[in-house]
Amino acid sequence: MTYLPPGKVLAFAHRGGAYHPEIEGLENTLAAFQHAAALGYDYLETDVHLTADGVLLAFHDEVLDRVTDQQGAVRDLTLAQVRRARIGGHEQVPTLVELLDAFPAARFNIDLKSDGAVDALAELVRERDLWDRLLVASFSRRRIRRFRALTEGRVPTAADPWQIVVFRLSPSTRLARLLAGEGFAAFQVPHRQRGLTVTSPGFVRRAHAAGHQVHVWTIDDPAEMTALLDRGVDGIFTDRTDLLKDVLQGRGQWWSAQGGTSA
Repeated sequence: MTYLPPGKVLAFAHRGGAYHPEIEGLENTLAAFQHAAALGYDYLETDVHLTADGVLLAFHDEVLDRVTDQQGAVRDLTLAQVRRARIGGHEQVPTLVELLDAFPAARFNIDLKSDGAVDALAELVRERDLWDRLLVASFSRRRIRRFRALTEGRVPTAADPWQIVVFRLSPSTRLARLLAGEGFAAFQVPHRQRGLTVTSPGFVRRAHAAGHQVHVWTIDDPAEMTALLDRGVDGIFTDRTDLLKDVLQGRGQWWSAQGGTSA
């Protein structure tokens, strides 16, 4: 999932690049992901919820209210009911399968946003042979641990909240590895949270010493991107896909399987 040539960085289009000026208001839509892919993004980030009739949606919120012209909790609605909603006045909420089929060369970073989505995603992985095409994360330790168990650790996952805390606060890599255990590929963390710098130089060094990548979300400021890249992070999530691409190209760290290191 996370292979890159040496010196390159994973560039994640967060919800398709939600705040790019050309697609603002169209987060997690087919149009947003098409826009990111056209820029050369190979790594697409999305969220999943499960409808009442068992369909995985690429959608962030528990309810339709914020970003669509309809209302209601996703878990209480069928796919047909969700299909009536429009994002930005014209875009439907896509299913995860639709995104996978629309972008067969892309890799997806998926955030499990509901309990029901866990088993459904594990089943989809088996059905579609997606073992190496996804990196799965969750703010819920229970969800990510269940997903790891269901997929027998074959799908790369991000560290759970406990594992993040252990690595951030432990005085040594050895102690952190002992307390946190294994079974995950990367830390996916904010740069700062509640006044604490999560992605400190020590945290990055400790993660790398333990063989884990560090991916930081969600960074839209070029100066902050540059500071994190100087620190050695392995990936950045952004809503401003234009700005991150510019920064990485300027540093010679941009990579796209569609066009290598070129623009």
